Parts: sequence; structure tokens; C-alpha cells
Amino acid sequence: MSIAVNAFLANPAPLLDVRSPGEYEQAHVPGAKNLPLFSNEERVAVGSCFKREGSKAAVKLGLELVAPRLLELANQLEAEAEKGQLRLYCWRGGMRSSSVAWLAKTVGIDVHLLAGGYKSFRNWALAQFELSWPICLLGGGTGSGKTAVLQALAKRGAAVVDLEKLANHRGSSFGGLGLPKQPSVEHFENCLAIELRGINGMAPLWLEAESAQVGRCRIPNGIWRQMQLAPLVVLERPMEERIAMLVEVYGTQCPKGLIEATQRLSRKLGPQRTATALSSIRSGDLSRACAEILDYYDRSYTSELARRQSSIERLDGGGKSIENIAELLMELRAA
Repeated sequence: MSIAVNAFLANPAPLLDVRSPGEYEQAHVPGAKNLPLFSNEERVAVGSCFKREGSKAAVKLGLELVAPRLLELANQLEAEAEKGQLRLYCWRGGMRSSSVAWLAKTVGIDVHLLAGGYKSFRNWALAQFELSWPICLLGGGTGSGKTAVLQALAKRGAAVVDLEKLANHRGSSFGGLGLPKQPSVEHFENCLAIELRGINGMAPLWLEAESAQVGRCRIPNGIWRQMQLAPLVVLERPMEERIAMLVEVYGTQCPKGLIEATQRLSRKLGPQRTATALSSIRSGDLSRACAEILDYYDRSYTSELARRQSSIERLDGGGKSIENIAELLMELRAA
């Protein structure tokens, strides 16, 4: 049975992507496991056969390639099924997913196919970014604890999307240190669309005030345009608190990574600050290094705020815990 995107996503059955490993790695429906009908090489061979000899020849080649693995595939389907049910999709809801669905049904598994396949999911995901969202931004200088505050807001039941978590990046030259490899832009968008689906109808929607790109992951244009017009709450904390937070976050990182990230900023920091920051990292004085680097980030942030046209409120977080700040933000937006 083929069902539309919203019903497919709402279905709790285990989710399998039967496209090739390469397609899956590029991007997939979040939460899906890969059970490929064809390997990367087999997919290329079948596609080339289709172009040269037509559909019938390609189908026969596909059957020849898959036939030796039918029992293995059936066993894998049984192992993945929960209460005798599965969700499946391929690229366009075509022969790959329908073939695996046929095999699943022969061993007694009830299958729900995604109508239109992954392509229809992508169209749905991109459409989410053009909807109107009640965005409220949390800003503040580097090291002010914005991500921790957003996490505290989420624990209190607020609608929060952590863009940096989805991107596996903290948004600065140092942002990728100690984090997993970033997803493709396409998969970042997929994850963002699913997050938005989960909080639809809640307000406000808290996002961190990011640049257009979080590492290599670009924020979708529809969301970015709304972020530019959204109200902004700037979290202000004393320099010593910000430095302490940065040392806590980056203090366990390998000095080599810190040095490379600082060198990437050398043209913006200038030769003197770069030299002082590098010397401080090598000597283990991360507080001094942070102070030098924050000078550049603070100047950039001040300039960015001056160009902003939406409303700006300031919240003094000095001496307050992350939990206290989150509570103040909840009260501020409820007023």
C-alpha cells in the first residue's frame, strides 16, 4: 500500500531505505536504515543497461543481480520488521521499493510504501521552509551559552530547533572540533524539516541567531529570510563568564586542532593577536587565547547587530545559571 508523505511519516513502523548505499549516504529520510536492493556498482550497471537496451533488459539484469541474495534479503526484512510491519521507500516509489515490498509480503510482512518515494519526501521537506514560522532568535556574543540556554528551554517544553546540533557544528572557525562529520546540506535540510514537523503549532519557535551557514550547512532560504525579520533577544554576559564557558567547551580539544582553527582566522585577527593566541594555546593558557580571539568575534557581532532591522531586546545573564536564564526567557516571551 502506497501512502502520502504525512501519513508515511506518522506511521510508527520501522523505516527502510532500499536505495543504494551512496544515495543513502548523501541524504535520506531521518530515522531510516539502509537495506539496499542494489550496491552502488549494481545500480550504475542497471541504469546503464536501461539507457543502452531499454527497460526490459534492465529489469532482467536487476533480477540476475538480486536473485542470489533473495533469501538474505528476506531474512533481513524479517529481522527489521516490528509487529509484522515495515515502511519502505526508494527514489521515486518505483521498482526497487515495489520489488522489496513484494518480497516482504511473501514472508508475511505488511508493507507501507512512500508514494512518490524519496523525491516526494524532498518536495515536502523543501515546502516546510516556505511556511510561516513564529521564530524568535536567541543571540549573544561567542561563549554566552546560547546553545545551553536553548537546551534548557527545550526541557521546559518550549519549541526549540538546535541548528548547530543538526549541523554537527558550533558555527565558528572552531565549531567542528570534537564533533562528528557534518551532514550534507541536503540531509541537514531533511533533519530540519522533520524537527519543524514535530513542533508545528507551538510558539514561539526558538532558534539561535546564526550566520547563513553553520559550518558547510546552509540554512534554507525560506527559514533564513524569516530569521532576518524575527525578533532577537541578545544574551549579555561578562567577558570572564564567556571565557570560562569557552574553556570548558574547548579545553579538552587537541591543541593541534585549536592551532589550525586559529590560523584560519589569522587574516581577521591580525598578526599580533594571532601570535599571542597561538603562543597561549601552546603554553596551555586557553583563557588568554580566548580573550584575544573574542576581540575579533565581538567586533564582528557588534557590526552585525547594527545592521539588523528587526526588534532587539537585551537580557542580562551575568551571574545567572543557564536554568535561570531559560526561565527569564520563558517569562519574557509570555509577557
